[in-house]
Amino acid sequence: MNPRLDLLHPYPFEKLRKLFAGVTPAEQRPIRLSIGEPQHATPALITQAISDSFASLSAYPSTTGNDALRQVIAEWLKKRYALKSLDFATEVLPVNGSREALFSFAQAVIDGSKQDALVVCPNPFYQIYEGAALLAGARPVFLNQTPENGFGFDWDSLGDAYWARVQLLYICSPGNPTGRVMSLDEWKALFALSDKYGFVIAADECYSEIYFDESHPPLGALEAAQALGRDGYPRLVVFSSLSKRSNVPGMRSGFVAGDAKVLAGFLRYRTYHGCAMGGPIQAASVAAWSDEVHVRENRALYRAKFEAVVPILQPALGTTMPDAGFYLWVRVPGGDDADFACRLLEHANITVLPGQFLAREARGVNPGQGFVRIALVAPVAECVEAAQRMARYLD
Repeated sequence: MNPRLDLLHPYPFEKLRKLFAGVTPAEQRPIRLSIGEPQHATPALITQAISDSFASLSAYPSTTGNDALRQVIAEWLKKRYALKSLDFATEVLPVNGSREALFSFAQAVIDGSKQDALVVCPNPFYQIYEGAALLAGARPVFLNQTPENGFGFDWDSLGDAYWARVQLLYICSPGNPTGRVMSLDEWKALFALSDKYGFVIAADECYSEIYFDESHPPLGALEAAQALGRDGYPRLVVFSSLSKRSNVPGMRSGFVAGDAKVLAGFLRYRTYHGCAMGGPIQAASVAAWSDEVHVRENRALYRAKFEAVVPILQPALGTTMPDAGFYLWVRVPGGDDADFACRLLEHANITVLPGQFLAREARGVNPGQGFVRIALVAPVAECVEAAQRMARYLD
């Protein structure tokens, strides 16, 4: 077996199962707010598109996807981010969900012959970034996001000796778990580092369509690159998905877009990787990317949950609205996030995720310690009930 497999940490939800072993939940119906799995209904236009395209199962799909899908993704990107140009043939590639692509991208980008290769990750972070780096033969290094830096990035915390070894940097905006959106100035500083040291940026934007003000959608990486005059999006690839946007996590459909040269290499990798998107999923994806009505309705449901839940939890936990996404990232009383999660299960039968499971110790600090992530993915009434139970327990 590949010895690098032994470097992989247990997944957060495996840690959560072990943490809860021996905890007896309260005798109330369970409410699970630990995993970021959308629970809103899948739009009928998507399921109909799948059922209408079963005949396409008789043919092997192309790794590049069909032109109709790549064109509709390119048009969506241009409209969503006011992009002046984006070539669907060379700058867009369908993938089987952003998770699959975020992992495989590192395998294509990292030069494994260099024993000192580094991959920069936010901290807290989506654990796929770390696993992808380790199995590609690189070492992950972490940039702590804390209340003290506004959950932003201190690029200067890594010196030249580190940046010179960086081959890939993962970024997530809107962030998981903080919901923070990167500013144009932050993108400018990051692009300058990429220009100086030559590393590729993998921008995870799977939460980009869950926001609260219809007139102010989150800034995207391609949008930032265009605003800064970076024609052709050099060394930048964005990753997006229909899972959160369209409530189809089981469909496994997304895309990557950006630097044509980088995508050409990634496509070459993928022809061997064997990950072409099936015909019915491509047809359903075309339908999903072509419609914004269901997306606005989806945002309205999340907005209603945040507007109801935040005031209930604010007195005890100091909760505030995130910039975007569907998580609350809150500091717990007493500072022990794992114990807080256990007590919440025991006294209120609510499951949340301890923040330390989403982070690694870096420079003497685990920036997830003392926080929990609350995923507001359940129906509105269930989220409100959970908040009320939590408030009673805290009181």
